[in-house]
Order: sequence, then structure tokens, then C-alpha cells
Amino acid sequence: MNATEVAELAPGAALAGYLDQRQLGAGPVRIEPIGDGHSNLTFAVEREGARLVLRRPPRGPLAPSTHDVVREARLLRALRPHRVPVPEVVAICDDPAVIGAPFYLMAFVDGAVLGDRLPAALAGEAEAIAAHLVDGLLALHEVDPAAEELAGFGRAEGYLERQLKRFEGLYEVNATRPLPDVEVVAGWLRDNLPASPPPTVVHGDYRLGNVMVAAAPVRLAAILDWEMATIGDPLADLGYLTATWSQSGDPANPVGDLSAVTRGDGFPDRDALARRYAEASGRAIDALPWYQVLALWKAAIFLEGSYRRFGAGTTSDPFFAGLETGVPTLAALARDRTTAP
Repeated sequence: MNATEVAELAPGAALAGYLDQRQLGAGPVRIEPIGDGHSNLTFAVEREGARLVLRRPPRGPLAPSTHDVVREARLLRALRPHRVPVPEVVAICDDPAVIGAPFYLMAFVDGAVLGDRLPAALAGEAEAIAAHLVDGLLALHEVDPAAEELAGFGRAEGYLERQLKRFEGLYEVNATRPLPDVEVVAGWLRDNLPASPPPTVVHGDYRLGNVMVAAAPVRLAAILDWEMATIGDPLADLGYLTATWSQSGDPANPVGDLSAVTRGDGFPDRDALARRYAEASGRAIDALPWYQVLALWKAAIFLEGSYRRFGAGTTSDPFFAGLETGVPTLAALARDRTTAP
């Protein structure tokens, strides 16, 4: 992201005024993009006495009900009192007039988002990182979905049916070209719908690239990117985590490649992650392959929306250019999983 785009998406003068009103630091504001920036956008915001992170939607066109950062911020506040590592939300702005879109500010968290390599401070900690990643998901799924602070956040019943309906609708909005594998997989998912276990809070996009890992000691510093969270089937999170987990021999694909570090020495395979989750939670995971297909199918559909925005010229992110072939690849992977033994 170049300086002009940063100034358009996170205008310094407007942010300085907003911070002044809330007595968050003083003086000039320094703004830098952080993270992958492939969905909602994240910026480091620093000035004397304040070190914050801003989260806002990308520029349109956006599908309905997507990129709701205000809802995401309210969820973080609801989860903060529980044993789930989430950043502290400092301010929520639902007025798009301030910077051109709703946004929220959270406290800066020290840690690393892992991509294709391990930082030196985490060398030799592959197994511990994987264990903490699974344990973070377990902690989330232990939160009582009926807790007062989560009232109205989502409906427990019919989660899987609603997921299929919602993403079929998103496909109609997002599609830029025929994707026959998406349609074939949609039919398979409906025909093989499993019975869900009791509902939990679900993240909806739980993968290594959406957490921060800290060292000395190794720990999960924060779980990020909650825009797809709701109340629903916990195995959908496990399916997404394992389907997007890269391991040796996996073909290249847009979601697995985001955290290619796990193809290296010391990282357990996806089956080991699933076993750890099953043993600690007591949940049966016999239907996990169905949830893995669901994960890849959903990823193909929401990334097609990103490719649509790239085609409309609202982003220059080179990752989106690769979705011309990347989305069909994901859809084909999902289709292949429907016939896997």
C-alpha cells in the first residue's frame, strides 16, 4: 500500500482530531499499514503517549453484511472478560464521515503474525506454537454463548444451514466468472449436512495467520480478525483451521500459502491438530472432512469477492491479482475433498 492510499484510507488530520477529542495522546500522528490487508484493513497509529491499531473496512464494492468492523469491535469487548486473548478496544466510531468508513481503535499488542518463516525469537518452537493455537480455539469454545454480554450476537440453531444459504448468496454477488466447482460443492454440502454439536462462539476465520504469537514464554498474544464470528458450530472453526493449515506436500493455494511456515520442520500435521482438539474438548470429529470442505468452499467465495474488488480497481494489492487462478484452485481443492477417502 503506497503513501497516497494510506492517506486516503486513514487520513492523519481527521484521525488526529478524533484522538484529540478522546485525549488519546498528543501531537503529530504516524500511520503505517500492518498485516496482510486482504480483508478489513489494519493500520498502526502512533503519537506521543499513544500506540494504537486502527481497523476499518476496505473500499467497495462490498457485499451486504460483510466487513462490519463495529460489530467486530463490540464482540472483542464482550470476549475481553473471558479467557480469550483479544486486544483491548479503546474506541469505536460508527460515523463514516470521520475517515470515510466506520472504524475502531485497539491497544497495540506485541507479537508476530507468522507467514512464511519463524522469527528468531520463536526458532525451535513450532510444536509449542501449534499447541497454543489449538488451545486458543478451545478457550474460545469454552465461552458460554448464552452469556449476557453476547446477547443478540447470533442464533444458535440452524448455523450450518444459514452458512450455506449466506455463502450461496455471496457467491451470486461476488462471482466474476463461472466457477462450476463452487456450485458442485454447494450441492454436496447440502446433501451431506452433519448434525451439529452444542453451539459455541465461533470465530469463522480461525487460522495461524489470524493470531499473534509472542515469545519468552511462547504464547498466543491475541486472536485477530473477528468479522465472521457468531454463535454456531464449533467444528466449523476446527474445519477451517485444519483445512487452511499447510503441511509438506500440499499444493499451492491462496489460504494455505498465507502461513507457509507450517510446512517446515517441527510443525505437526493437520491430523495432530484435530486430535489435540478432540481429546481436550471431548467433541467427536468424525464429520471433520465435511467441515474442511465447507472451509475451502467458503474461502473460494469470499476471495472471489476480493478478486471482484481488484477488478473494479478499488485495490492494487498484488495478492488479489493472483486470485484469478487462486479462487478456481481453492474450489477444485474443495471438490477433490468431497471424494477423498
